[in-house]
Amino acid sequence: MTLLAPPRPAPAAEDMRVMVCDDSAVIRAALSRMLEAEPGVRVVARAGNGHQALSELARQPVDVLVLDIEMPELDGLAALPLLLRVDPDLRILMASTLTTRGADIALRALRLGAADYIPKPSVAAIADDSFRRELLAKVTGLARLRRRAAARTTATPPVPAPALRAAPARPPLLLAIGSSTGGPQALFALVQALGRAVPVPVIVTQHMPPAFTALPAEHLDRLGGVRSAEARDGEMVAAGRLYLAPGDRHLLIERTAAGLRARLSDQPAENFCRPAVDPMLRAAATACEGRVLVVMLTGMGQDGLAGTQAVVASGGTAIAQDEASSVVWGMPGAIARAGLCHRVLPLSDLAPAALGLLRGSREVAAARP
Repeated sequence: MTLLAPPRPAPAAEDMRVMVCDDSAVIRAALSRMLEAEPGVRVVARAGNGHQALSELARQPVDVLVLDIEMPELDGLAALPLLLRVDPDLRILMASTLTTRGADIALRALRLGAADYIPKPSVAAIADDSFRRELLAKVTGLARLRRRAAARTTATPPVPAPALRAAPARPPLLLAIGSSTGGPQALFALVQALGRAVPVPVIVTQHMPPAFTALPAEHLDRLGGVRSAEARDGEMVAAGRLYLAPGDRHLLIERTAAGLRARLSDQPAENFCRPAVDPMLRAAATACEGRVLVVMLTGMGQDGLAGTQAVVASGGTAIAQDEASSVVWGMPGAIARAGLCHRVLPLSDLAPAALGLLRGSREVAAARP
């Protein structure tokens, strides 16, 4: 007698509905197992190329699509705009190989409407725990953002008034930005909104592997805002310029007789990251005697908490992206819950608040509670 496996239950209405599209059956199965091990996540479809993904999307609703780039018949990059035509609110997470070419294609995908990307390790390393954590964080975060948008719930979770600090007495000398999971799109939006007239140097640590930082720096430079590039060891930092920490090196700031200088460090990873936000902020707090403005964007974990504490303790201030607009409210949530923030704001309000603080205007910075 042949025993049949019991039928799988239909997804609950509240489950996050995910499709996995990859031409490798091994990868599809591995990604699906990782995702379905998370409570509330259901893989409702699997596809081997873009054509199959389009067919599946026409059959059933999907919150997040994990989309491989290199596939036969219809690859991920070509399928991306077609998928968004079927469902403009679909959150697409591109899976890109850990190469410079993969980084270039992932960046093109972001410009075409992808919500985020995840650097995909080799088949042998696909079960790596750090990859699993990042995959789950991005998929569940993007699914929540889609659900919030569909429900039109854009209210910021309340932050108790005592947790918000007053604006600093002296304008900052440096703007320091930290971001991680979901960060590239948030960083692009913030930098574009800041424009060119930023009166101080801007330093950025975005958690990225080595192959993935040069191209985002070039993209930032083309957005029409501050001039941007990967930081180089020993260069002097200038007002109206942005310096992005290169992959696998911490970006530090030191004071010299000539002004502020960037230093790149091979010190051990912090919070499992290199580059990490904490060493950047600690060094900035010392070099600028606390006159630092921290902007903490979406990200998993608590990297940046200790560094923000050092900045605030020495007289600086911080603003954080709110939960409703964050893919993952880990890093910004950590400094908000610790009572270190001047404001907790939607992504669209961060640039006006930052510019107000940088120009010494408490009124502009505090325009939105």
